[in-house]
Amino acid sequence: MSWRPQYRSSKFRNVYGKVANREHCFDGIPITKNVHDNHFCAVNARFLAIVTESAGGGSFLVIPLEQTGRIEPNYPKVCGHQGNVLDIKWNPFIDNIIASCSEDTSVRIWEIPEGGLKRNMTEALLQLHGHSRRVGLVEWHPTTNNILFSAGYDYKVLIWNLDIGEPVKMIDCHTDVILCMSFNTDGSLLTTTCKDKKLRVIEPRSGRVLQEANCKNHRVNRVVFLGNMKRLLTTGVSRWNTRQIALWDQEDLSMPLIEEEIDGLSGLLFPFYDADTHMLYLAGKGDGNIRYYEISTEKPYLSYLMEFRSPAPQKGLGVMPKHGLDVSACEVFRFYKLVTLKGLIEPISMIVPRRSDSYQEDIYPMTPGTEPALTPDEWLGGINRDPVLMSLKEGYKKSSKMVFKAPIKEKKSIVVNGIDLLENVPPRTENELLRMFFRQQDEIRRLKEELAQKDIRIRQLQLELKNLRNSPKNH
Repeated sequence: MSWRPQYRSSKFRNVYGKVANREHCFDGIPITKNVHDNHFCAVNARFLAIVTESAGGGSFLVIPLEQTGRIEPNYPKVCGHQGNVLDIKWNPFIDNIIASCSEDTSVRIWEIPEGGLKRNMTEALLQLHGHSRRVGLVEWHPTTNNILFSAGYDYKVLIWNLDIGEPVKMIDCHTDVILCMSFNTDGSLLTTTCKDKKLRVIEPRSGRVLQEANCKNHRVNRVVFLGNMKRLLTTGVSRWNTRQIALWDQEDLSMPLIEEEIDGLSGLLFPFYDADTHMLYLAGKGDGNIRYYEISTEKPYLSYLMEFRSPAPQKGLGVMPKHGLDVSACEVFRFYKLVTLKGLIEPISMIVPRRSDSYQEDIYPMTPGTEPALTPDEWLGGINRDPVLMSLKEGYKKSSKMVFKAPIKEKKSIVVNGIDLLENVPPRTENELLRMFFRQQDEIRRLKEELAQKDIRIRQLQLELKNLRNSPKNH
């Protein structure tokens, strides 16, 4: 019997990466030099946001996507944080609302005006205080409006209901810094990787750990849910310090289904999964390559497709949501690559080569759109619902009708699971002491303003009372 190589027919076998022309890149951006392992970049169909290097406090730029080319050095920034900004994420349902978190222990929600910033923005729509240490990660819930998750260096994950501007749940099962959070398709499960070398699958509303893997041979860094396949993919480091990926069954984390060595480089591997095409992209921090694979439910599970190579190292990558892609060019994924040395943001389009100009139904299935499936109260009440799907065929650029209404907040102690999150935690470092000092200064200023307003109101009421007494009684 003659030996024949196994041949897989795949429509994504010839996907290639295409870098945008220089005039379609964003140039002259002082990208942050922070060594925190995040992307420092967030993108949606309207704006690109990048964390920048700034003296004192933390800031990020928000640039309308059509405003490519060189960015002026004095371009307005979002600069309300008192410490470095560590993560930024756009609201998936309202495209001018962005969440940021910082070393100053706060999470803030910002509303970007139509057409971008005209001047520096220092006032956030909402300031969320609940963590006692710096906040390293923020993540929006994939199907529910106004539910935000934040993970801090106090080893806690807080779930914020932005309708009321308060934390409503606390997940307190980690024993070290949380490195990564990822949701399944309907947001009913959360998976995390942690510095304590454990991979966890958590029911977010109760905080119950459903599955836990103690990764001795595969030190996990990043994790991503593979859509509805009931699989997880982690990137990490093997015992021999080589970069490695592992595939897991979400209902049994006792052993990975497969482990695969990637290379001997030292940078972190960022995984990105596209549930519509079942493609996995692996991008190394500090190198210029993006490998891509096709994932299937049957063995061998993972099929290597190709590698996009470039000499410029990436610090992080932003990913365009599906409804922002160019379907006429058969674009199935788009990265925004941060090249720190050049102060450059470079769009990279992943394209399926097709001869026809017509809409390619087979590579663009219905995809999660810009409408939420649930309200915060429904989700907190225990309801799960799949995302509301949209077609990319026609009218897919329709913007969401949703607007964000900031709640009016009374300052008070924040109690979650019976623990006051803002009780005085002694500062451990000089930086923390400074942050605490700045926060107290803010609080004192706010209280003084409140006191002055109350004084004015008291005087007004006294005058009204006097007028009532002096006015002749109506008989």
